[in-house]
Amino acid sequence: MPVESLITFAIASAILGIAPGPDNIFVLAQSALYGKKSGFLVTLGLCTGLIVHTTAVAFGVAAIFQTSAVAFTLLKMAGAIYLLFLAWQAFRASADRFEGAGLNLRSSGALYRRGIFMNITNPKVSIFFLAFLPQFASPAHGQVAAQIFLLGGLFMVISLVIFSAVAVLAGQLGGWLNSSPKAQVYLNRIAGAVFASLALKLATASANVK
Repeated sequence: MPVESLITFAIASAILGIAPGPDNIFVLAQSALYGKKSGFLVTLGLCTGLIVHTTAVAFGVAAIFQTSAVAFTLLKMAGAIYLLFLAWQAFRASADRFEGAGLNLRSSGALYRRGIFMNITNPKVSIFFLAFLPQFASPAHGQVAAQIFLLGGLFMVISLVIFSAVAVLAGQLGGWLNSSPKAQVYLNRIAGAVFASLALKLATASANVK
């Protein structure tokens, strides 16, 4: 692929990664609650989930979500229910039990899987990739599927860098807030509201890419 196309794609991907969206807001909330390490593990999970979406686009599977209302609805409702579960956990947490909950959630495998599940249950990502990645691929530059995987890999690396930075900044903020029991409660309530709003946004999403 031409270097110019890759540079343009990288710049566009960085802008998209910085713009507030469900994934980076999710990383921010997790990092503020449980520290930058937890946010980084969630970020790894989210970026791993992008492999699924990239593969779906490369082999045309993502088109199913654009044409099948049932498939799109089932997947987005699964994601919304999971986010509501996270909101419920955050709302019921208190300062007295905050440390215990945090320790449970700091399981590396659990946090990594949380990021993957959050990403792959959002059909909007597949549809976005279906609309975004092919714009930078061309049969004139070789096998299109290989180009899609290259672009998807570049998008993952850029997202990893940006989301990791979000995790570090939010983790520092969360560490300061966690020094106060009252701040712990407020932080959990804010996180619960964030998760609930993300669930609502996902549940009401349409298949159209804006």
